[in-house]
Amino acid sequence: MSEDDGTAAGGARLPLLLEAVLEIGTELDLPATLQQIVTRAAGLTDARYGALGVLDPGCGPDRPRLSDLYTTGLPGAARARIGGLPDGHSGLIGALIDDPRPLRIDDLTSDPRARGLPHGHPPMRSFLGVPIHVADEVFGNLYLTGKREGPFTEEDAQLLRVLASQAGIAIGNARLYGAARLRERWIEGAAAVTTALLTAGSATDALVTVAERARLLADAAAGAILQPTRAGGMEIVAASAPHAAGELLGTTIPPGSAVLDQLLGGEPVFIADSATDPRMATPVRSRFGPSMMLPLRSGGQLIGTLALPRVHGGRPYSAVERTMAARFASHAALALVLADAQTRRERLAVYEDRDRIARDLHDLVVQRLFATGLMLESTHRRAQRAADGDAPGAGAANADTTGAGAEAGAARTVRDCLAFAVDELESTIQEVRTAILALQQPPADAPTTLRGRVLRETAAAGAVLGFPPSLRFLGPVDTLVDDPVAGQLLVALRRALSAAAHRTGVTRVAVAVDVTTFLPDGRPCARLTVRDDGTAAVAGGAGPQGEGTALVWRSPIGPARGEPAPGP
Repeated sequence: MSEDDGTAAGGARLPLLLEAVLEIGTELDLPATLQQIVTRAAGLTDARYGALGVLDPGCGPDRPRLSDLYTTGLPGAARARIGGLPDGHSGLIGALIDDPRPLRIDDLTSDPRARGLPHGHPPMRSFLGVPIHVADEVFGNLYLTGKREGPFTEEDAQLLRVLASQAGIAIGNARLYGAARLRERWIEGAAAVTTALLTAGSATDALVTVAERARLLADAAAGAILQPTRAGGMEIVAASAPHAAGELLGTTIPPGSAVLDQLLGGEPVFIADSATDPRMATPVRSRFGPSMMLPLRSGGQLIGTLALPRVHGGRPYSAVERTMAARFASHAALALVLADAQTRRERLAVYEDRDRIARDLHDLVVQRLFATGLMLESTHRRAQRAADGDAPGAGAANADTTGAGAEAGAARTVRDCLAFAVDELESTIQEVRTAILALQQPPADAPTTLRGRVLRETAAAGAVLGFPPSLRFLGPVDTLVDDPVAGQLLVALRRALSAAAHRTGVTRVAVAVDVTTFLPDGRPCARLTVRDDGTAAVAGGAGPQGEGTALVWRSPIGPARGEPAPGP
């Protein structure tokens, strides 16, 4: 082809070049823009095959590699036979990466750099490659091969350079647009997480919410929250995945792992391939590829680590994704702290309300009942004196023995009624005090005091019995009873309540824990009494209905009176 013919051919292709520039400049989606660039480049130069290799920005200049490859002219079956991405270190692709300048080869069979093509690659003869610059960095390279009529010409190279220059501008715009959209998604996701966390029911629900939202935003295969263990490692305590998320729970990073120091130090960790990275020591690492492990830190406090692994062989995380995910983790950590503070405030409000109820019960109810009990007790003593003939003038005023006997009988009746009323009032006072103790018990935490644990056992028995057992505490139970004795007392209580539940005719169960009594040898003891009104079971059937069954359990809680307490 003569110079005039080449110039004429180049001029004829200027409208195609302008059309290509306009088309790629109007597309804002980056993958669509890249595919249009390689397709237009092949059409503009009459090439059978074209490819656009995108360099991984996360790799340094010493170890460049491709993060993606867009092709045209190559059927899907042929692309599948070729396999994964080229390594970017050898061949023509490596040559253009190492020296990002236009490269034109007329006969590839005589060029040693064209050797080592993967199996299934179509035969090539002519080659043309140009780099694509975005601002001051090399974004990737355009590779064209198999020109239909002869080798590539200088005019082809000039057209491709112009297209690559305009492609760099279009790619820059698409990247800015994509980054803006990505930031918008992450910001909206962080706001949604904050709203969800402030309405979450529990700490576990809050962690799962963070893992789920981060997984969706990062397009990850799983989202997991790791927290430090007592052994010095880290454990997955919350996980989100499309399938089998429960299999991830409990997975640990053992102490001594290379990645552990960074995680416990609150540093982000970015992993190119979890399956092959020697720092990863978890048994599930073979399922995943690129991964981010981001600290959940707020106010100098490390709450945990957010792990976002993608599938094995998946797309690496971009620099923008890493930055936005790290900001999301910081925002989520702050939201977790705020949610925890809100939960604590709500729990404190419940406690304060319970304390108010307890004070009202004590100030209004218990004192009034106690005063009534004193009055009835005084009346009971007077009635007893009258029944025994001790009242002043009782013998002289009544000479008729029959009338005296009737009055004595009436007095005994009054005495018995008053005694019963006093006992009932005492039981009522004890039950109100039990209610006060129950109100003071934290609703979500396991009880730590003996009173709280006895309350829990009787409440559980009430669900089986169909009614709550009455409960009395006498003396400073929590102060005098140590843990070993408390454990034995709870076992005895559990057995007694279980036995009462299996007896027939039980309508009342009374439980009393008393630390004001003494053993025969003078040592103070804790005494548990469980009494019911049911029918005891005997061999051959049920026993007679009567006073029911009473269980009494005792254990010493100190030295005998007058003896010194044992030293440390």
